[in-house]
Amino acid sequence: MSKRKLTRRQAWRVKKIQQDRADRAKKREQNVDQQLQEGELGDEQEGLVIAHFGTQVDIECLEGNQSGQIFRCHLRANLDSLVTGDHVIWRAGKPTGVVVANLPRHSELSRPDINGQLRPVAANIDYIIIVIAPVPEPHANLIDRYLVAAESVNIKPMILLNKIDLIDDGNRESIDQLLSIYPKLGYQILQASTSNQDGLKELKNTLQNHTSVFVGQSGVGKSSLIKALLPDEEIKIGELSKGQAKGTHTTTTAKLFHFPDGGDLVDSPGIREFGLWHMERQQVLDGFIEFRPFIGHCKFRDCQHQQEPGCAILAAVDAGLISQRRLSSFESIANSLEAL
Repeated sequence: MSKRKLTRRQAWRVKKIQQDRADRAKKREQNVDQQLQEGELGDEQEGLVIAHFGTQVDIECLEGNQSGQIFRCHLRANLDSLVTGDHVIWRAGKPTGVVVANLPRHSELSRPDINGQLRPVAANIDYIIIVIAPVPEPHANLIDRYLVAAESVNIKPMILLNKIDLIDDGNRESIDQLLSIYPKLGYQILQASTSNQDGLKELKNTLQNHTSVFVGQSGVGKSSLIKALLPDEEIKIGELSKGQAKGTHTTTTAKLFHFPDGGDLVDSPGIREFGLWHMERQQVLDGFIEFRPFIGHCKFRDCQHQQEPGCAILAAVDAGLISQRRLSSFESIANSLEAL
């Protein structure tokens, strides 16, 4: 279907809106430069981006007697895009401060924008907690998708079996069998229940002094976990999860929360739906960590690891070094992405 041609008035309106946005951005930058030149800003200090509001961010002060306080700041136009979790250099102002530099990230979580381009949504994440539950019934392919996605961004994944109070004689064996493979691959499995508080202490200890995100399909209890771990932030997170919001004081990306016992959570509906996006077959293959020692050792360079002679991956399956279940999961994931 061809694109609908804009009328002359519509084209003029689009151009005017774009020009107005450019003019506002230029004016903001001029105001910031004027503040810098007139010395109206405080000394440079390190801060943490805890929320993003279009052209402004909320910065938590990390130094001095104002440590822990939140300040609204403008962004300098020459800065790369900032996201929640970024560490920055900023200067306090009246009433608004200025971010003057962003510090290097050790990790970055991205998702596609409306144009399909990958954009960062959070930075400096330590753990991706993959939440599953007895209900809805968990499946290996879904867990593997999250694991591959986490491996692709070099952020440590953990599997959290939530709602363990729903485990009974009817589902215990299937769940044990489902999860048995992952500790052998080096993945840590946690268990919790917000209904009877089981495992929450161990979960808090694991997340302490680290920055984490929770991901998983709808219904596995992510919101209940967050409420249990952040009891004082319930209203804020509820508002954050309602989706599209109005006004300049609403986050457009993600927000960072501090756990009472230490550690941080970066949360937004978009992050909770984090998964595989535009990945190539080879990237998916590399996301299965037990495959890595055999990648590149097949007889044929374009080996698809299906029926080809001399396939190192298939030989590893025959030798018991790779499970057939994981190979089938790889094929399912790779084929579904190629079909997009």
